Amino acid sequence: MTTPTSHHEPAAPTELLNALRTARTAGPDALTATLDEHGLRALDGGRNNDVFAWTAGPTPICIKLYKKTDRQRVEREWHGLAHAAGLGSAPEQLWLDEDSKQPALGMTLLPGSPILDVLDPTSAITSLAGITRALQRVPLTEPLTSLERVDSIGHYIARLTDVWPGQLADAADDPQTPDMLALLRRWENSGDADLLARPAPRVYSRGDANLLNWLHDGETTYVTDFEFSGYSDIAVDAADHVEHISARAIPDEIWTNAEAELGITPGNRARFEAARRTIALRWLAVLWKQRTQRIEEFMVLHERVLVLQS
Repeated sequence: MTTPTSHHEPAAPTELLNALRTARTAGPDALTATLDEHGLRALDGGRNNDVFAWTAGPTPICIKLYKKTDRQRVEREWHGLAHAAGLGSAPEQLWLDEDSKQPALGMTLLPGSPILDVLDPTSAITSLAGITRALQRVPLTEPLTSLERVDSIGHYIARLTDVWPGQLADAADDPQTPDMLALLRRWENSGDADLLARPAPRVYSRGDANLLNWLHDGETTYVTDFEFSGYSDIAVDAADHVEHISARAIPDEIWTNAEAELGITPGNRARFEAARRTIALRWLAVLWKQRTQRIEEFMVLHERVLVLQS
């Protein structure tokens, strides 16, 4: 089924999408030829999916062709974009082609380059905080009201309590394992998991704090990639911004100064700090699995978790 947002919006370009699906299945050379033929160019940042700019029509659009459809990614993105409509900071949804194997979504093409490239990170992070809070102030509606964000704080806690201990046990002879176990035990004894299990008012969350999804065109900041959308809470999402692995490119002082803009108050600070410690430790567990390839990142985050726990 193909779903336009209104009678005035364009329908999905069915022939183009079918050509893309066929070419993607055939391999990289076929896909390159199809992109050239139809005036498409591949965009960076798709990660789990393929994203293309299509400038052949009257208005440049972005086409997202999904590879992964688990976790209700397509539904989350469609409703996340609808949630953000009217704020001026996200793509406008155009159409949704719900192919059973390779669904596709059309949206307006955002200007700008990654926020990490801007010369003034202070203003960039202030803009990020303002957009995050604007998204949170829009009342949640179904299905987002009932969909917890992907990579929720509960998911992070489950990975730390149910998965990482077993992985460390399997690597008992690794020289890093004793230090990792000490950090894990300290977190387990901290009470952070119990504090974070307490209910908090639900707000909208994009579910992904990667700074690569934030763009700036010299005047305005935009955000894209809504496929992890759902509900979260203000303190957890603020902590997710501050402790996301991509956030290490931004000086800590700038994040500290942005806490108020991100919604941190005396009333939710304890939850915020508990979430920071939990999220940082979860990222350390991720990097621990890649500790021989991403040595410097692993060591930097190891030291960061030590500081946060102290």
